Amino acid sequence: MVLRVRPERGEIRLTIPLRARPDDAQAFLDEKTLWIEAQLANAKATVSVEIGGLVPLRGEPHRIVLGKGIPGIAWTEPGSHDAPPSLVIKGDENTVARRVERFFKREAREDLEKAVARYAGLLAVRPARINLRDTRSRWGSCSTSGNLSFSWRLIMAPPFVLDYVAAHEVAHLREMNHGPRFWAHVADICPEMEKAKRWLKKDGASLQRIIFWV
Repeated sequence: MVLRVRPERGEIRLTIPLRARPDDAQAFLDEKTLWIEAQLANAKATVSVEIGGLVPLRGEPHRIVLGKGIPGIAWTEPGSHDAPPSLVIKGDENTVARRVERFFKREAREDLEKAVARYAGLLAVRPARINLRDTRSRWGSCSTSGNLSFSWRLIMAPPFVLDYVAAHEVAHLREMNHGPRFWAHVADICPEMEKAKRWLKKDGASLQRIIFWV
């Protein structure tokens, strides 16, 4: 049996074999009750994307503002000494989260494609394809066929973090492992590697707690 708890969604999922009896499943859950409660209790509050709320973009909090006019258009506006920058979203207030997500995906693809192209040139490699996903277990991956996949949530992190993840996955096109030569490649092309690794370890989970679905 496999038990998964996703505190950010308040979700508990138990996967059981086809031949398992319901009583066995219930007994398994009873044994895990304290652990489940601890996981849920330790979870920090999620952040919903809504008008008036703050959401990070390239590491800087932006206030979500509802604009007027043609739906489907989003842009940023600079802040002032006493107010953060704005992320202006046009359209129905009920679709704000979806529009913010769409904007973030577009910005993430642009930034990641530029970063990948830069690092691929430095390492003399050529990725096959760049994919964006909303992954929970990793920020990026590289397949044996040369496809690179990234979490679009990286657009919410400071730029040096996105750059590091891009450099990390591009380096796998030279070394499909995490051996000394691999890390040497990453360090050569990404001077802020250690800084980015520390940021992801300390603050990466905060990006996963931002809820775009309703």
